[in-house]
Amino acid sequence: MKFPGLENLRRFFSHDIGIDLGTANTLVYLRGKGIIINEPSVVAINQKTGQVVAIGTEARAMLGRTPEHILAIKPLVDGVISDFETTEEMISYLLGRATAGSNKIFSPRVIVGVPSGITNVEIRAVRDATRNAGAGEVHIIEEPMAAAIGMRLPIHEPVGNMVIDIGGGTSDIAIISLGGVVKSKNLHIAGDKFNLDIIAYVRNQFKVLLGEKTAETIKTFIGSVLPTHAPLEMPVKGRDLVTGLPKEIILTDTDVRDALSQSIENLIETIIEVLESTPPEILSDIMHRGVYLSGGGALIKGLAELIERELNIPVHIATDPLTAVARGTGIVLEDLENFRDILIENESELPPKK
Repeated sequence: MKFPGLENLRRFFSHDIGIDLGTANTLVYLRGKGIIINEPSVVAINQKTGQVVAIGTEARAMLGRTPEHILAIKPLVDGVISDFETTEEMISYLLGRATAGSNKIFSPRVIVGVPSGITNVEIRAVRDATRNAGAGEVHIIEEPMAAAIGMRLPIHEPVGNMVIDIGGGTSDIAIISLGGVVKSKNLHIAGDKFNLDIIAYVRNQFKVLLGEKTAETIKTFIGSVLPTHAPLEMPVKGRDLVTGLPKEIILTDTDVRDALSQSIENLIETIIEVLESTPPEILSDIMHRGVYLSGGGALIKGLAELIERELNIPVHIATDPLTAVARGTGIVLEDLENFRDILIENESELPPKK
């Protein structure tokens, strides 16, 4: 039984926090203040003592540069928890930062964004890690739904909305109408896969080994899936696989395009598959309203134009696509009762295991 008075007290004396728990970055939204934390999802641990050395930006700077006894790891793989205890430490650190300097009576109420289609066990792991980290009440929301809310799409109306959320570990493709997901597909072709594609291409074509951070930089600065007006290029340093010595090469946007071509083709094919199984009335809405891109992958040069050309449907990039999911959790927090039906509330409401 719920008591309105208690609910109002909880709202006043508790923190409401939204978390976009991403493979590459984790964002935290605090009700009333907006997005207050945007940190890489990396944790550095001293293996001798078992103590956490650093979390977030500081830990990311340690990737590939640590001594043997310090391990910098990403506790989330493909959008789900791969290291439960480390994820719990990271969430606890983020909740502590979000609530620092305040004295609230109730434990924070937290909404966490997760990829669509993850299993019951994976959802339970997110819920348990968040609760163990200090949350009082935990709600789970699918990331494409949160992104749609963050983009202010009319998700509760009888109209089709197509959202493609391209994150670090996964790309979520979802058709949303009347507050529910009509069709969805989750695939492991996203930012991290693009980085690995670049590393593999440079290794095969130039016999040079790059680090993941270098590949990320390449993707950000000269990555383009369509030819650019002026050629883009940048010097890149890596290890020569023949001599074992440092070597510098020049990469161009054409190289990156070739490296990403197969993954981009697979992504577009999956988008087409989802559209092919969409009911005709909703498909008509999407053709009229267009497709909405969110997530860091939406910023890859030429991607929106390529998808629009292949689908023959308008494609719109969210305003600040990196924060769309986090903004969506914030909007839900501001009016939880009206959005409660779209949340994964309890075990009986969890999606079937795939």
